[in-house]
Amino acid sequence: MTGTTSPGRHRPRHRAARAASAAALALAGALSLGAAPAPAAAAPARPAADPLARYHHQQLHWKSCLLGPDDTTGKELEQAGAQCADVTVPLDYARPDGRTLTVAISRIRGTDTTHRVGALLLNSGGPGGPTLGDPPFVRRAMGQVAARYDVVGVDPRFVGRSTPLDCHWPTGSMIRGAGTDRAGFAHEVRFAAGLARRCRTHAGDLLPHSSTRNTARDMDVIRAALGERRISYLGYSYGSYLGQVYATMFPGRVDRVVLDGVIDPARYGPRLLRGAEDANRHALRDWADWTAAHHTAYGLGRTRAAVLATVEAARSAAARTPLRVGDYRVDDHDLPVIVFNGLSQDNPTAYGDFAEGVRDLRRAAEGRTVAPSPWLASVLEFALTEHGSGYGSAQTSILCGDVAAPRDPETYWRDLRRAGDRLFAPVTRNINACAFWDPPRERPTAIRADLPALLVNATGDPRTIYPGARAVRRDWPSSRLVTLRDADQHAVYGVYGSRCVDATVNAYLATGRLPATDVGCPRPTS
Repeated sequence: MTGTTSPGRHRPRHRAARAASAAALALAGALSLGAAPAPAAAAPARPAADPLARYHHQQLHWKSCLLGPDDTTGKELEQAGAQCADVTVPLDYARPDGRTLTVAISRIRGTDTTHRVGALLLNSGGPGGPTLGDPPFVRRAMGQVAARYDVVGVDPRFVGRSTPLDCHWPTGSMIRGAGTDRAGFAHEVRFAAGLARRCRTHAGDLLPHSSTRNTARDMDVIRAALGERRISYLGYSYGSYLGQVYATMFPGRVDRVVLDGVIDPARYGPRLLRGAEDANRHALRDWADWTAAHHTAYGLGRTRAAVLATVEAARSAAARTPLRVGDYRVDDHDLPVIVFNGLSQDNPTAYGDFAEGVRDLRRAAEGRTVAPSPWLASVLEFALTEHGSGYGSAQTSILCGDVAAPRDPETYWRDLRRAGDRLFAPVTRNINACAFWDPPRERPTAIRADLPALLVNATGDPRTIYPGARAVRRDWPSSRLVTLRDADQHAVYGVYGSRCVDATVNAYLATGRLPATDVGCPRPTS
């Protein structure tokens, strides 16, 4: 989660300097393990027809990505030489002749056809994050090796320019604070149940088909429609889990795989943020050190302790009486989410944005009239209005559609009480809409025991915590882990500015050879 987004969402600051069975359908007949040999006189068996043939062999119609004069994403893609297309996929892979969806993709063709590797598909996280606009940024990160790839951005099903799923929520995320007492938690139980009810009302026909497994199936349709035998893949945050699922479901279809901000599949689900409290406390302290060193600019305190006390004072004030910030009211359900959103990018710009936001909250706590800074205004608009409803709806439908959540509110209340953390646990351990969701249609994917991938993670990542990356590395002996040390950074390659990380990833993309050993990269000194 970065900026005003939710678990795993990745928005690079380098972009213009701103912040089960259905899967086997296509293989039916090809895999017949344990089948008895045919009698000698039997006619040769015909291969089973591909039930997805109409999708695998569809003709893509490439067009301009620009939707109008105000389409910033379209302009960036146009300037980078990208074209866009809509890929048709089945809503329900168990019924491929039924209703269809469109999945929007963009592509920048590689120019070095002599040394062409193939298509590199992207996912920037979320779940629910649009990725159609990312090829220009990724090509810049790739440097010269970009010429050997067709870089393909994908808005997954129900996301961005693809067929939408919108529950018409009054918020952009199911992630909220639990409040400070039992009454506040009871409010959250009702709120979460209301979000789930809105989704059943407005998108009940789509919800059963929203899952990572179906997104992976869509990716394989895209692969076939592009005419590729195999694809390479770059996935950030939640995109790392999607890459694991795709490589497990379609093991013969992957070439080079980079997973940045690595999710441990054993911990993936609607409560994937649970356990990230220590990493966030560490990130908050590091931000406080930076902010104290810039007291002249932000006035939040000259020491770490003083800055942290300012944050706590704002939290306590919001718990007593909602703070008035512009047209918004910020209470003890909202303020911890604001702090949480301020801690995923480790750079002076992100630190300064967050410091300005905390300064606004402090002024509001003092009873002063406050017009929120741009960063804080964007967080409040996302969290407290319907502006981000489509994003939050898609994200929640995927998380709830993948793994069942505990249904008894008491489970969450006991967890909150045991945590004893008034700032981060109310966000990471709170009840959410998945507690009121219908059970997933499929079991979670049992991820393959060994994936030859390049893993990337920062030691202080507050979203996809470093122990998760180490766990995945242990489970996959043929993978390699690139560690960015001493940085509280979510998403590293091409984002943070580590020449060591970027060079290691690009060498792998260029040669297809993983490093001989794991790689440690120091935090850049400037």
